Amino acid sequence: MTRNMDRRSTSGSRRRMTREEAMAIQRNEMRRLRKKRKRRRVLIGIECLVLLILLAGGFILFKLGKLDRVALTNLKTYHDSGPYTNIALFGLDSRSQELNGGVNSDTIIIASINNKTKDVKLVSVYRDTLLEMPDGYYHKINSAYLEGPENALNALNYNLDMDIKNYVAINFEALIRTIDMLGGIDVEMTAEEAFWCDGYIAETALAAGMPIQGEEDLLPHQNGGTYHLNGIQATAFCRIRYTDGYDFRRTERQRYVLKQVLDKAKDASVTTLNDIADEVLPLVSTSFKNSDIISLGLNVANYNLVDTTGFPFESVSDWTDSSGSQCVVAVGYEDNVKKLHEWLFPDQEYEVSEEVHLISETIIYITGISPVNN
Repeated sequence: MTRNMDRRSTSGSRRRMTREEAMAIQRNEMRRLRKKRKRRRVLIGIECLVLLILLAGGFILFKLGKLDRVALTNLKTYHDSGPYTNIALFGLDSRSQELNGGVNSDTIIIASINNKTKDVKLVSVYRDTLLEMPDGYYHKINSAYLEGPENALNALNYNLDMDIKNYVAINFEALIRTIDMLGGIDVEMTAEEAFWCDGYIAETALAAGMPIQGEEDLLPHQNGGTYHLNGIQATAFCRIRYTDGYDFRRTERQRYVLKQVLDKAKDASVTTLNDIADEVLPLVSTSFKNSDIISLGLNVANYNLVDTTGFPFESVSDWTDSSGSQCVVAVGYEDNVKKLHEWLFPDQEYEVSEEVHLISETIIYITGISPVNN
């Protein structure tokens, strides 16, 4: 009896919660649950973002793992070019999958990137240019690649007083496949260029180990005009030497095609670029580390090709060496090197080095060609 009275007494002493109070408590609880769910969503979102970054990074690294890598263990650089990244691009005269020596470099282009403005300049070093090799002998610069990419870089750096630290090398097949997968490029030709391009097509396909598709790969006519070229046709166009201007005009064509390819690649879909990576990267040799490639790739949309030229600026191309091979000889070599630095790095101070001066004097001694008698 006493227990029941106490229970009633205790119960009776409690104030009944009003409807407003109950709703306030309910609202507070709902707010607490919403905040908890929001925090959980934020955490899940961050986790998903990190996972996507890791997956993307792993995917990129997997793709880059297809590259043929060469470590440069004895690279020599000379004049510091300041805020510029200089890269050597080699197109190899390769009838096989050999990428790291044993072949001449059919194309030599130095790409210089202004890291502040993202402006890019391309300079072709004429493949037949007489320069000093790392072994001390004077030969055509294209032969430096016979001893491998590091030998070729050391030759370029020493003769041009440069600080090129990395290279990319491709053969005919890599260029052909890249252009084909981008859907071809539009190229303006003279009638003379169209004639010689048609003549190079079969030999280019044979050199790359790729069959031509009969009449489909031949140009529809040999008049001047704009042609839509597939990979074999465009590579044949790059190789033409027997027109007015010879190797000088040939290197202009190479830089022109390279610009067309870069423009098409900028507009290509992710799927297309992925397919190109799968097929072409195994045909590319480079010294770049993955981190360097990713860094360059992140800025690719900002790069702007502003100018191209060829080196040497002043030269003769009819001097014959002891083997009967014609070479390109710079007229006033040290002046040419100084002009090159002024063209590439207009905001940098440069004085010709003793090494370049000695090379210049040796070229005059070997060939008898100097600014005085030309």
